[in-house]
Parts: sequence; structure tokens; C-alpha cells
Amino acid sequence: MSIIKSTYTGPPAYLFNGHLETIIPSIFRKVSDVSYKREKIDTPDGDFLNLDWSNVGSSKLLIISHGLEGDSERHYVKGMVKLFNSSKVDVLVWNNRSCGGEINLRPILYHHGASYDVDTVISHVLKSHSYQDIFLTGISMGGAQTLKYLGEKGIDLPVEIKRAAVYSTPCNLLSSAATLKYRSNTFYKNKFLGKLKNKMREKAVQYPDLIDLEQLERVTDFDAFDTLFTAKLHGFKDAADFYKSVSADNWMPTIAIPTLVINALNDPLLGGECYPVKLAEIKKELTLEMPKRGGHTGFVISKNEFTWAEYRVQEFLLERL
Repeated sequence: MSIIKSTYTGPPAYLFNGHLETIIPSIFRKVSDVSYKREKIDTPDGDFLNLDWSNVGSSKLLIISHGLEGDSERHYVKGMVKLFNSSKVDVLVWNNRSCGGEINLRPILYHHGASYDVDTVISHVLKSHSYQDIFLTGISMGGAQTLKYLGEKGIDLPVEIKRAAVYSTPCNLLSSAATLKYRSNTFYKNKFLGKLKNKMREKAVQYPDLIDLEQLERVTDFDAFDTLFTAKLHGFKDAADFYKSVSADNWMPTIAIPTLVINALNDPLLGGECYPVKLAEIKKELTLEMPKRGGHTGFVISKNEFTWAEYRVQEFLLERL
């Protein structure tokens, strides 16, 4: 059984519910003294990915996958970068297509199941560098991409990849998407939808015959957006088909390396099926930690530069090295 009791004791008193634990760090948390060297690589389908490196001259590398409408500048990414650099580990943050300040070339954007881009990044690293130990981490959507990649590779995962850890991760995409219909989650729905609609307006400039802007303006929820745009652009029937087809839990049973999943029980963006309890009970490679508190990508520690989740990921990934 790989379900463990969490060591997170909770946030400062002023963060008294899951929404505050989620929103306040997202708006106000700043992480200083992180700088990147950017590398642009080609994808097999004629697009590109921007990779941001923060190196300290290590034989170990952490690869970070960010969340929905995030990039390498998000606080939860830079916190992880700074913490692992302080432990003498190189860090690579890859920006999903259209993220990181530059719109991509192809009609597609990115989504929770875009493990093909994770594969492109890792293949590039293995061909151009000689790291002895590689670790993967993903936050929110990036966690789902990471879990899907690991399960797809299974026992054929590159031997250099030793461990993985993800947190605030929608292991079941349908369950997570359903939370955006709650009235209490209107803030998150509007925030994400607004940013994604802006991306579609940019795509309409590149591909005017592909994007119906009048239809886009009428969209007010994710079911409609994912049916009319995400599913259409990425080859799925509709939102339900998309959620079911790319959900990470389809592949998690075949993960073959030690992997930690941290999902707070009060995460406003995770439904019940995002907590893979039954799988963790029978799968020795999977460790599930479910703190009572933490919100979504929160896990604040009073008067500390780093979050509990960042420390916990570091502990899990580096504990046997």
C-alpha cells in the first residue's frame, strides 16, 4: 500500500480555505534570483518548443512541466527551479506550445494529454546532453502530461529517468473539468477561459479559415470551448471524447518508476476521481499523498520562501542519491 500520511501541517491562519490557499500565492508570491538561458527546438510536426534552462553544472537534471496557461515564469515553477539549483541540480523548464511569450506555428496549441511534447523534450535532452540522473516533475496540467508520458513509456522509459513527482494534478481530466462548472469556481473558469480565448484570437490571425471568432465570443464555459476549439483542433469528437481520451489515469497503471502524486483534499479544481486511491493501494511504484490542506498549487509555509510541496518533491526525488 503506497498511500502515506502527509507531513503538511497547513498554511498560515489567514489562508483559511482552499480558494485563498490557491489564489493568494498565485497573485502575490514572488521568487527572486532565477534566470534562464532559452533554447528553441523543433518538433517532429514542424512546430517549436521553447526550453528554459537554469544550470549549475550538475550531472543531475530536473525537467519541469508547468500548468494550464502557465510558463517558466510562474511562481510555482521558479520556486522549484531555485530550490533544486540550491541542491546542485540543473533544471529545465519546457514551455508548452503558445506559452512562454511566443505563439506557436501549427494550428494546435497544447492540452493535458500533450505527452508527445514531453517526449520531444526528453529525446532532445538525451541526444544533446549526458546527464546521469533525470527527474520529472509537473504541476497541475503539467503533472497530468508527466504521468501520461510515464505510463505510455512504461518499462521502455529511458534508463536515465529515475523518479517523478507531481502535485495538484488532475489525474482524471473529466473529474477535474467538472469542477469548473461549480459556481464557487467561477473565478478560475473565467480566468482560464479568458486567456485561452485570447490564444484562439491569435490563432485566428494565423489561420483565419480555421477559427470562427463569432462562435468564440459566444463561448461561456469549458464544455463549449473544448468541444468547438480544443477537440476540433486536436482531432477529438467533442469535449467528453477529449477528456476521456487524454486523461492521465488511462496510462498510470503502467508507470514503471517510483512516482509521487500529491493532491490536497481541499483542492477546488480536483474532483473525487483525481485521487487515485485504488491504484495506489495495489501499485508499488505509485506513492499517493493527500494533505488535508494546500488548495491548488498552494501549500504555503509561514515565513518561508519555498512551499511545502516544493520541499516534498525535492525530498522524494533526491532521497536516495
